Amino acid sequence: MSKAVKIGNISIGGGNAVAIQSMLNVKTSLVDKVVLKTERLVQAGCDIIRVSVKDEEDAAAISAIKKRIKIPLVADIHFNYKYALAAIDGGADKIRINPGNIGSEKNVEEVARALKSSGTAVRVGSNSGSVEKSLLEKYGKNEISLAESALNNVSILEKFGVDNIVISAKASSVPLTVATYRYLSKKTDYPLHVGVTEAGTIKMGLVKSCVGIGSLLLDGIGDTIRVSLTADPIEEIYAAKNILRSVGLDKNYVEVISCPTCGRTEYDSVGLAEKVEKLTAGIKKPLKIAVMGCVVNGPGEARDCDLGVAGGSGFCVFFKNGEIYKKVPFDNVDEEFIKELNKIVG
Repeated sequence: MSKAVKIGNISIGGGNAVAIQSMLNVKTSLVDKVVLKTERLVQAGCDIIRVSVKDEEDAAAISAIKKRIKIPLVADIHFNYKYALAAIDGGADKIRINPGNIGSEKNVEEVARALKSSGTAVRVGSNSGSVEKSLLEKYGKNEISLAESALNNVSILEKFGVDNIVISAKASSVPLTVATYRYLSKKTDYPLHVGVTEAGTIKMGLVKSCVGIGSLLLDGIGDTIRVSLTADPIEEIYAAKNILRSVGLDKNYVEVISCPTCGRTEYDSVGLAEKVEKLTAGIKKPLKIAVMGCVVNGPGEARDCDLGVAGGSGFCVFFKNGEIYKKVPFDNVDEEFIKELNKIVG
């Protein structure tokens, strides 16, 4: 098990729930916009939000943002150590830096002192485009060089007594990402920030993220996740929640199972399944609802469902825990099933 690291009002690692995070795509100095977009992501299920700090105006905005949001704030900094110091002073709950790109050892030491005195967490690591030449020459471009690059960055901060660390080591390749985190999980007990970087647009990026992040979570690897999509950040939150649900790490929701339909289906089960999914989307209750095309995939395969429907010839059957209790003509099935659904979801 990884060690616990405190980030604002939550902790990751140490057996705590896997935290969902995203990054805003608006300039950080536009405080009102940042706060508004953060609130929208929080409502969707975001636990941690990250903002980029690329100039003095962004760094100065951290304190104002921090006062107006309720979730941990991470400041993403590259190249200028003074922005890291300003973000820490402004109350950022975590900073994201790579010690190797913020200048001299003196600069790193100054940031390390600020991290220690404030208790601010820090995320360090690597990506497949930033691996040191010496490691590439020694190991080649693979999971070992990518992971060891991240660990090298960790060791730079450890030298100055910093241990409130979260590690990431991402690639746009799913196999490389998975192999790297598996390697890291055996080499360190720091919490791991997991994701497939630059995964792409929502169509392919979603598939790559689900395969990569899901594989690692099923291995018990990963303490916080970010689904990286070239899309509205809210799509990242929806995807992350669904990944956690798919691997069994979030059970407090209404799971809707439905069959793919075939020539035996005589009613609009696709339409009903979509209605049920929409109606139950925001309900935090561990329930399982089945919408099946026919009795072949009906009560038997959905025996453990709290409520289900399956099509017959001219009518549908409703069932609970595998037991049929009602028959309804096709014309009334949507209305009647939603009435039954409302009885159990409250």
